[in-house]
Amino acid sequence: MRENLIVSDPDILGGKPIVKGTRISVALILQCLASGMSREEILRAYPTLTAQGLDSALDYAARQFQGEEVRFHEGHPL
Repeated sequence: MRENLIVSDPDILGGKPIVKGTRISVALILQCLASGMSREEILRAYPTLTAQGLDSALDYAARQFQGEEVRFHEGHPL
């Protein structure tokens, strides 16, 4: 079983979920990916982030949407 590398501490970044041992939030990682950065670019840009931490952040984000259905409606941007 994978060690839980995503933690939330009210004293760090206002309690946002972060990669354990860093101040790198799950949201920041998602923003980097959305802006077009590759995994390798993210890891180079944030040397304290490990590949396992990056994987854990993506897994955490995906799990937040489990059981939810995303529907696209014409004329309604996301």
